[in-house]
Amino acid sequence: MSVAQDFRIEIPVLRITDQITKARQILRDDRFREIYVVNDEKKLLGYVDITDGLRVTATRSNVTVEGYVKDAAEVHASDPIEHIAREIKKFRTDSAAVVDEKRHITGGVLLSDLFPAIISRHEISGTVADCMSGNVVTAEENSPVQHIYTLIVQSGFSAFPVVRKKKLVGIVSRRDLLRSGRTRTARASAEHMPVRKIMTREVITLKPDDLISTAARLLVQHDVSRLPVMDGESVVGIVDRHDVLAGLA
Repeated sequence: MSVAQDFRIEIPVLRITDQITKARQILRDDRFREIYVVNDEKKLLGYVDITDGLRVTATRSNVTVEGYVKDAAEVHASDPIEHIAREIKKFRTDSAAVVDEKRHITGGVLLSDLFPAIISRHEISGTVADCMSGNVVTAEENSPVQHIYTLIVQSGFSAFPVVRKKKLVGIVSRRDLLRSGRTRTARASAEHMPVRKIMTREVITLKPDDLISTAARLLVQHDVSRLPVMDGESVVGIVDRHDVLAGLA
């Protein structure tokens, strides 16, 4: 039986008094989408994520992480991977903190590492239409970066299909914004930076009648968090790892 210990890795940890700019730096440079936060006794308080990093502006760079901390999924080293998947699904996170009996962090399990093992151990039935979300928020390629920042903060979604006259031309994610380093500048100076400058142009897509197992395989193969679902040239849905996990429950 595979347990949390088998997937546990070291994940950066911040103190509650650390500045949010430190979180932004780590999230921009590393593979992590979330960083855990501890109190003075080194006990888990929660996490901050890439969306929080995007909230940082030049005028607020001295703010600590305290105001951004959210409840984290947490498991123990001996918990089976199915339990970890349920906790990650429950908290809608991309990782689970591994804690000891005193809630001291001993590491974390990333959904991206866990996902291939979960889908390989369970039969996945149904089509993409059965699990996709029809609530698709798109962005125009000439929209300013500031608009994407607003969509991410308001919706909580991690990536958005980019369209030109309703035709899919790319996708833009939280990490695209953070890595570009332009969001902070654009927000601070009101510069008009079009989304097309930072979007990913090669987009992996699905059709509604594709199997969910195909969606799961593509999410793993391309290490992406969301896949647009197309009906012809129209975006009619979107599938993420949490949608696939919901189908396994």
